[in-house]
Amino acid sequence: MDAKTADVWLPFPAEEIEGLPDDFTYRQWDGEDAFPADPAACVFYVTPYMKSPEVTLRPLSGMPHLEVVQTLTAGIDHVLGGLGLLRPGVRLCNARGVHEASTAELALTLTLASLRGIPGMVRGQDREEWRSGFYEALADKSVLIVGYGSIGAAIEDRLEPFECARVVRVARSARTTTRGLVHAHAELPRLLPEADVVILCTPLTDATRGLADAAFLARMKDGALLVNVARGPVADTSALLAELGSGRLRAALDVTDPEPLPAGHPLWHAPNVLITPHVGGSSTAFAPRARRLVARQLHRFAAGEPVDNTVLVTD
Repeated sequence: MDAKTADVWLPFPAEEIEGLPDDFTYRQWDGEDAFPADPAACVFYVTPYMKSPEVTLRPLSGMPHLEVVQTLTAGIDHVLGGLGLLRPGVRLCNARGVHEASTAELALTLTLASLRGIPGMVRGQDREEWRSGFYEALADKSVLIVGYGSIGAAIEDRLEPFECARVVRVARSARTTTRGLVHAHAELPRLLPEADVVILCTPLTDATRGLADAAFLARMKDGALLVNVARGPVADTSALLAELGSGRLRAALDVTDPEPLPAGHPLWHAPNVLITPHVGGSSTAFAPRARRLVARQLHRFAAGEPVDNTVLVTD
């Protein structure tokens, strides 16, 4: 398709993105019922942010000339179900570099709030109760980061000033970084009993779905804190509810399974749990980083250069 007739679909106004190339016609679509133009002219699709898979995937079947699908999320699980609608050779790119700062901030916030008893203090404030006491510090704790990609590394950046006794890194396979050893998932049974705080920030894949199951949780030490800023299905909700109900473990969850968490679900009122509504990436840090990523990717695409952050290419 000739570049002059090629469309790029964006979930925000093109005029809000500094430095876009002039090679394309820009169409704004953020999941509305009506499409902004014929999807057949789209060659580069930036998916709506935090919309359901049904919404996100709806235009794909009508995009025969599509070359790039650019998500604005770190995970790409919500678009995988639609890749069969695409012709071979379409590149799927994630938003590496967009969410690290915001998600790492929230992981640290959840950890500190849980350890220092902030949820109970807020409830006390509502009741005009002065809940003084002796609370836990992050200092001297052993922290296990499960999913040591760019977000995991950003979490470790923010842990550094807090005088943790130890930060242990785990990823799908073992490797060595400038910070030290990254352990493989297979070592989790040995590492879990040593951790005071376990932070989940791994992508949702077939291998990580249900990773924090009953056996995983049973190996965590008494009183340990599980922080999930990954995806809800990475943790087994039933197994987690059992551990929370017994009082043996604590949890701080930005993501849940199911999600959104419906009214009346037992997780809402489980003891020792702090829940935020999947806002790890939804902060003021998102928009400027997302716009810079989109502009950079489109310049590379217009120049015929490989786009960054390619996760897979359709068969």
